[in-house]
Amino acid sequence: ALLQTRLDFTEVYVNELEAGGSKLTLADINEEGANLLALQTRQQLGISALAFAGQAEQGILALFR
Repeated sequence: ALLQTRLDFTEVYVNELEAGGSKLTLADINEEGANLLALQTRQQLGISALAFAGQAEQGILALFR
């Protein structure tokens, strides 16, 4: 009986550790996915700003022609 109780406890403990590890792994993947999306958005905004600045510069140069 004592051996069975210890075995049951150990099985439950291992299952809880595995479940906790899975949650941590998923949380890290989700966080990194969000970070990647944020960086891609910043990159796209930077590209758009450069394109807009280039268009404005061309417009100003056209005024001098």
